[in-house]
Amino acid sequence: MSIIDIRNLSYAYSNGTKALDNITLQISNSESVAIIGQNGAGKTTLVKLIKGLMKPLNGDVIVDLFNTKNYTTAQMAKFVGYVFQNPDDQIFHNDVYSEITFGPRKIKMKEKDISENVKWAAELCNLENYLKENPFDLPLSIRKFVTIASVISMRPKIIILDEPTAGQDKIGIETLSKIIKILSDKGHTIITISHDMEFVAENFKRTIVMANKKIVADNKTNEIFWNEGVLAEAMLKPPHVLKLVKECGIHNKNLLRFEEIIDYFCEKIK
Repeated sequence: MSIIDIRNLSYAYSNGTKALDNITLQISNSESVAIIGQNGAGKTTLVKLIKGLMKPLNGDVIVDLFNTKNYTTAQMAKFVGYVFQNPDDQIFHNDVYSEITFGPRKIKMKEKDISENVKWAAELCNLENYLKENPFDLPLSIRKFVTIASVISMRPKIIILDEPTAGQDKIGIETLSKIIKILSDKGHTIITISHDMEFVAENFKRTIVMANKKIVADNKTNEIFWNEGVLAEAMLKPPHVLKLVKECGIHNKNLLRFEEIIDYFCEKIK
């Protein structure tokens, strides 16, 4: 069943600049989906419409059977959580604990549930030792996890991550991968905008490609990255691991992640 159903969606800004052109898209419950494309392709506008931060001018955005045209952003907060690309656009409390608890209290979650969900979110994002710290005294990489925790503590059905790997080191990226898997296993729908093709290849089975304000491809991630025509249209480069596979003369579309390639060569050696 689709938890997100977008029908003939178009959007233009007040100055007349077109941002989206006739988008139709369905995303299933508990699905993890990556959206990729160059800057200006329409990715952020699309997810802001899903969140309810903007309202469609033409077409419809149906989220969990609710048409976003008929609900405020505050009302949609129970269903859709959005982690901004820049954490400083989202953080406004003087300590991490207050930042994480704000959302659950705002949606009137029961105090017992607030305590449990805040503890769970802080542990998931490795923030247990920072709860009394001022978020603005923390490095960018940790501030991004503060904003992630502040969203997932509300337990929305849909969680949108905008460029989550920006500013992250290897440990941070591994933590993000763990978070996405755990949230997906718990039934959350995850939508991630990313320019990090390695991260997309490692963590998402489905990828949507946007270019020129439209969806130009929507397929299994390995099919997307093996499709040179689609990548060229969107001006994207495949993950480095795929370049390695092709340079070795291997034409196996099922090989996209490092573990798969290692398994492949181990099998060949046997």
